[in-house]
Amino acid sequence: MKTNTLEKTKKLVTIALFCAVAYIGMYFRINVSFLTFDLKDAFMTVGAMFFGPIAGITMAAIVALLEFISISDTGIYGLIMNFLSSAVFASVAPLVYKYRRKLSGAVVGLLLSVICTVGIMIAANLFITPYYMGVDIEAVKGLIPTLLLPFNLTKSILNASLVLLLYKPVTTAMKAVKLIKTTQAPTTQTNRKVYSIAVVLVSLLLISACFVVFFVFMNGKI
Repeated sequence: MKTNTLEKTKKLVTIALFCAVAYIGMYFRINVSFLTFDLKDAFMTVGAMFFGPIAGITMAAIVALLEFISISDTGIYGLIMNFLSSAVFASVAPLVYKYRRKLSGAVVGLLLSVICTVGIMIAANLFITPYYMGVDIEAVKGLIPTLLLPFNLTKSILNASLVLLLYKPVTTAMKAVKLIKTTQAPTTQTNRKVYSIAVVLVSLLLISACFVVFFVFMNGKI
């Protein structure tokens, strides 16, 4: 009983830490028109990779609410959109990874997170943005190829790349302080090094490409 209570306490504390880091990550922002990219989704998704999709949705709700009552200037619109974006991204990849705890499972899960997040956010923009901006739905449809699709796709790819880059060092740090126990599939030392180097290189390449898209092609501003 004491062991179970201790594990639950560790889990709650760790999830709270991820929420806190995600909240801090909101202060790094790239603004593209009325849309905003920040680091919170990546941090929450890393946490959800350890604790599962329900934890991801819970963190999304907590952080979206904290943003709403503290620094948001978009009201209920922003609350709904922030929650949807974070909840979808931070639950789909962890759901896949929960049943396939390998690099391939993480990659497939993150690809699905990208696809699902882009689809959900475009649909949400079609329903919600007309009320927020005071325009008709046709005007929002016109923004899909020029703003909504490229922004959400770039944002989701950047988040996925950050998760791949952060997961290993965060895992190592959390194991060192005994906050988690991991059950990774066994690999040889050589394969582990090759995979780690490949993941870092691909992640950095994608992150760099996404920043170029945001700042050069979409005129993003911090």
